[in-house]
Amino acid sequence: MTETPQHDSRLAHDVARFCKEQVQDPQRQRSEYPSSPLWQAVAATGTSLWLDTGDIDAARELWVREFVALTTNNTLLNKEVQKGIYDKLVPSAAAVIKSAGGDLPKARLVQEIAFVLNAVHGLRLVRTFDADVSVELHTAISHDAEASYQYGKRFAAICPDRFIVKVPLTPAGLLAARRLHDDGVRLNFTLGFSARQNWLIGSVAQPTWVNVFMGRINAFLSDNQLGDGKNAGEKATLASQRGLRRLRETKGLDVRQIGASMRNGQQIADLLGLDVFTMPTAAAKGYLDSKPALETVKDHTGDDPEVSFASSVDAHAERLDCFWSITPEFEKAAAAVAKLDAKAATANDVLRVLAANGAGDLFPQWSADEAARVAKEGKIPVHKSWSARVRAGTASWDGILTAAALASFTQDQQALDDRIAGLV
Repeated sequence: MTETPQHDSRLAHDVARFCKEQVQDPQRQRSEYPSSPLWQAVAATGTSLWLDTGDIDAARELWVREFVALTTNNTLLNKEVQKGIYDKLVPSAAAVIKSAGGDLPKARLVQEIAFVLNAVHGLRLVRTFDADVSVELHTAISHDAEASYQYGKRFAAICPDRFIVKVPLTPAGLLAARRLHDDGVRLNFTLGFSARQNWLIGSVAQPTWVNVFMGRINAFLSDNQLGDGKNAGEKATLASQRGLRRLRETKGLDVRQIGASMRNGQQIADLLGLDVFTMPTAAAKGYLDSKPALETVKDHTGDDPEVSFASSVDAHAERLDCFWSITPEFEKAAAAVAKLDAKAATANDVLRVLAANGAGDLFPQWSADEAARVAKEGKIPVHKSWSARVRAGTASWDGILTAAALASFTQDQQALDDRIAGLV
């Protein structure tokens, strides 16, 4: 078989059938869950309510009929898999995959089983909560446009009405997502940290949803003593939604904004009216515990919160405005990338066009040592490690945060894969 199994192959069909057979629970209806006047008021501002968790018990404690979706990712799925709840499923999945796909290399077998666990857990969430569920591609294919397209098609085929495919922000991801969009697959384009990134994603890939990981932006500023860590993520998120609305009005592209990496209930209050909240359970509980009066639950998307930087920081020189600024020059760069044929273009074509249009900083190119440093620093980059590159225009803070997020997810994916490998 080929290195990338086709979405209409025997392997794809056999794996899809196996996944569906593992989830025999009856489909619950959202109407069976209670209603919440507070969440009803939030939804009335125009915000779609999602929970950001793969933990069924934790979600069940909060779930009300106003909630419509759940998001999972490599980290959240790993937390569930490490509980051992799928250990007995792994050998059975391996047998099905080997029967249909032949003698696969161990790494390929593990990757296929990880796909199965992602799909099966997603189906359990669908059945339990009558919800749409975001399921994420394996990090090993984040730079492989063809593999991302094929696996995205496979996820969609398993549960076309409820699965939303998560594609990470890479040049290859942009091309794969555009092909999936053109095939009618709903997409949650993830690992976005800025309004300009989402302008590019919306222009090129045209997914259903995009993200700003607001909590990590705030943590980047506070952890590096660049500011007090307040409002920067919120400002970027609101700027991104305004940009998407402009794309909708001027180009007819209907792309919606998700507020992700929410850290507390106050962010929910501050961003009422955003297209989507995907709320960790702690943030949702925090908002409930604050007991806001219903008459105070109003749209805040017209706000532009002020961001305070440390007195020693020149925000413009440090290019920290990249999180919320969409310049006319960048719009031209995005338009140039959008002209590429997603079926024929390569990731290098995306990089070449961006660089030719003055936006080459968006996807920093790393040496082996730099890539290792990104991974070692974790989710929140160290400012002094990258300031010189940012000032030189060969990297950007939004691009660095995206790279750090992908590296972090890759580590969690590896932990999940290691557990699988120990069972086959």
